[in-house]
Amino acid sequence: MIEIFITGGTFDKEYNEITGTLFFENTHLPKMLERSRCRLPIKVSKLMMKDSLELVDEDRLKLCNHIATSNADQIVVTHGTDTMVETARFIADQNIASKTIILTGAMIPYAFGSSSDGFFNLGCALSFVQCKPNGVYVSMNGQCFDWHNVAKNKEKGFFHPLQE
Repeated sequence: MIEIFITGGTFDKEYNEITGTLFFENTHLPKMLERSRCRLPIKVSKLMMKDSLELVDEDRLKLCNHIATSNADQIVVTHGTDTMVETARFIADQNIASKTIILTGAMIPYAFGSSSDGFFNLGCALSFVQCKPNGVYVSMNGQCFDWHNVAKNKEKGFFHPLQE
């Protein structure tokens, strides 16, 4: 079984057409899994709905505790992209070595329809979590990076390795 922990991030943001702001209402993950006709045994657990810039170490510790006590050895975490690398580092520092943990997110909300990268990133994360060895990874843009060898290029809007 794969467990998906939801923390929020652009993945789950909604758009208020009147104010022009993004906000959280509910997670899109069950709908995304259904629409993509996913046949994997998956448990979805919503931990929080926060923008990653609002996450604090207490939130990260809560996430780590859920990961450590999960019956699943394959974990996907949906997360905002702005602090995804920091959270990956935090999880790695907790020494949860007996699991494969993939963090993923979206640059464009699922609610924006076909322009969202969320479906692609979720599908990639679900594939990577099944074939990568135990450890902590970031999966974005069709790539999977070791937690200590990834950065977000905020000017261009994609993730890249620190070293080739």
